Amino acid sequence: MIRFGTFFLATLVLLSFACSKQKVMNEMGKKMDSKNLDTAVFGGGCFWCLEAIFQRVEGVYEVTSGYAGGTQKDPTYEEVCSGATNHAEVCRVVFDSTKVRFEDLLEIFWKTHDPTTLNRQGNDVGTQYRSIILYTSGRQKELAEYYKNRINEEKIYKDPVVTEIMALEEFFPAEKYHQDYYNRNTFQGYCRFVITPKVEKFEKLFKERAKKN
Repeated sequence: MIRFGTFFLATLVLLSFACSKQKVMNEMGKKMDSKNLDTAVFGGGCFWCLEAIFQRVEGVYEVTSGYAGGTQKDPTYEEVCSGATNHAEVCRVVFDSTKVRFEDLLEIFWKTHDPTTLNRQGNDVGTQYRSIILYTSGRQKELAEYYKNRINEEKIYKDPVVTEIMALEEFFPAEKYHQDYYNRNTFQGYCRFVITPKVEKFEKLFKERAKKN
């Protein structure tokens, strides 16, 4: 009887945990279904960099590294790096439009990478590292084109902005080891010398837009 009672108690605990977990998942689902949530997709060099920056923006709910803008379905990292698929390394950003606007994300995007270098960011060279905005609505297309033209007209940069603007057809999440890369590997060489300076630049330029935690 004692063994049965122990087993019964353990079963109740497991069931309770499962119910709690399901409740949390349901709550997350409700948040994801919120009418205020929108999606933006950006590419500007290695996706580890953009992911680290957008994760720190107040109002951003989720950031996923992946591939978009190419011709092959469900490409691998190696295939994208070869340049044969024409995909760019990008980040899909899910954000609360009542807390941060798409045009705010555009400003952060353009000011935290070099949008004037074609198919290159620093020592990362190739079409997969091109500057690109993949719009998910007509309004995003309008805003991206407007601000790109304005930046060029006002000669904000020495050289013209070459950021590609195109419709998002399909987004392919990158392999699991690419996700949340900077946060998991902060002291790794590339993270320390390439990503950290960009994160610090974001925190300096956009202090009011950075998450407080």
